[in-house]
Amino acid sequence: MPSTLERFETTVEEQNAEVCAVVEAVGQIGSQWRLIVLHDLADGEQRFNELKRSTSANSRTLSRVLDDLQDAGLVDRRVENKPLTTHYSLTEKGFALCPVFTDLEEWADEWL
Repeated sequence: MPSTLERFETTVEEQNAEVCAVVEAVGQIGSQWRLIVLHDLADGEQRFNELKRSTSANSRTLSRVLDDLQDAGLVDRRVENKPLTTHYSLTEKGFALCPVFTDLEEWADEWL
């Protein structure tokens, strides 16, 4: 029979596992630039230069953020050769964040 301490430790471990999932999710989407790019892509596919204009990010920052979002499985990249253009769009995983953005906007409107 587990002791009270063992039951308490299991409960704490379970709670930490839940918190860790939230921390990990925020780590993937939580930077200012990542949130801005994800929010802009929620409206549909955009070319690199369109994202650069809409976010006001410099090329280096935007490129790094898009690479990070691709690595996290949140953004797809498509290249066309004639003319050479690069298009970005949300993956299914990225699109699943759209309701979260709506909830955050509503929260911010009320509390910030």
